[in-house]
Amino acid sequence: MFTDKVHIYVRGGDGGAGCMSFRREAHVPKGGPDGGDGGHGGNVVVQADAALSSLIQYRYKHHFKAERGTHGKGSRMHGARGDDLILKVPLGTIVREWNDDSKETGALIADLTHDGERVTVANGGMGGRGNIHFVTSTRRAPSFAELGEPASESWIELEMKLMADAALVGMPSVGKSSLIARISAARPKIADYPFTTLVPNLGVVKGDEYDFVVADVPGLIEGASEGRGLGHEFLRHIERTALIVHVVDMTGGYEGRDPVEDYRIINRELEMYASDLASRPRIVVANKCDAPGVEDAVRRLEAEVRSDAVAAADGNEYADSVAEAKVYRISALTGEGIDPLVHALGEKVHELREAARVQESERVAYEQVWEHEREARDKRFSVHRLSEGIFRVEGPQIERWVVQTDWGNEEALSFLQHRFGRIGLEKRLVAAGARNGDEIRILGRAFEFETADDADDAFRELDL
Repeated sequence: MFTDKVHIYVRGGDGGAGCMSFRREAHVPKGGPDGGDGGHGGNVVVQADAALSSLIQYRYKHHFKAERGTHGKGSRMHGARGDDLILKVPLGTIVREWNDDSKETGALIADLTHDGERVTVANGGMGGRGNIHFVTSTRRAPSFAELGEPASESWIELEMKLMADAALVGMPSVGKSSLIARISAARPKIADYPFTTLVPNLGVVKGDEYDFVVADVPGLIEGASEGRGLGHEFLRHIERTALIVHVVDMTGGYEGRDPVEDYRIINRELEMYASDLASRPRIVVANKCDAPGVEDAVRRLEAEVRSDAVAAADGNEYADSVAEAKVYRISALTGEGIDPLVHALGEKVHELREAARVQESERVAYEQVWEHEREARDKRFSVHRLSEGIFRVEGPQIERWVVQTDWGNEEALSFLQHRFGRIGLEKRLVAAGARNGDEIRILGRAFEFETADDADDAFRELDL
């Protein structure tokens, strides 16, 4: 079964808790703190794998969670790190954020086009620090440790777009499957009725000089760009290909269509679906030229293609896309004209590959960009006034700190308040109108707000 788009829930492993422990050893009175750190939770990583051809493994299983870190122990024994969970996907998979409530896609996370390329989609929680980390000149025997940090979690969308050098496009039953079967080892289903091909097929073509990969995309109809027929389901697979091979049935099929009008319709549908497809390099192929009575149709198609090429100077929307101002006459059934076509395709693919190699150095490092954006969002927090004297604070980092805190330990609570002070939470609350004695809610916890002596000064500074 061919699956090219799925939505999955990912969660990293929670961090292990730090240990609160003191050295206990014979002949060593008042041993110092020696609690070990908790292990970090594993990350969930999406990795491109050239051996895969679809997202079928995610069709029925939608929830994935990495291994959690283990807790720290005494004698400075740190907990083990949880193993990362590697989710393998085909080359050409786009990873996006997904809102499962609104059913809408969010920001682009990564575009995985190289074998082994990977991106972290859910970070594991940091392990809590043991009490050895909280020794200061005034706190010689800290009797608290951090709990493990909860892992990040989210829904993501995986969308696969075929990675092929060239894509065969055209109306249904124009002979695209027959052509890919003729020029490669691919063996798609071939029959004499429309929409025989329901899923894209890939074939490797062994040319006289260059080898390349060609995709057979299911037939398009007028209105495909608006979702008619198989429209949006497979138009997106053409976006990946560097070269479009436009196959036209010169017999007009059973409906007796005009081949030139078919050529125009497909051009319009590609342009309406994605404007850059109108300028994508293109080679036009006249198929079924062995049939009687098609000579006039072939000449008219050739004239149309030449007209597109000549009109380039006038800004014609299709002219720049025509790789050559000629039509390749072939018969996928008999093999007529196949060798010159394969040679031309190989030459053009090689030319486009060389141009792409020059641009490779400018490729965006998606992993670094995504991590930077995620860290920035993680540190943001907001203050909301719920009612008179009640405020809610929301933000990923602050909420994690609250979860990490041992609420039965006074020292741990004091350390949490110190953290709040470092990020300016008190000033933000004062600016929002909070006063002594107001209730501050973070997750399921509530605090009684008490301002420092210089809170009024801080408020005035914010006004300035």
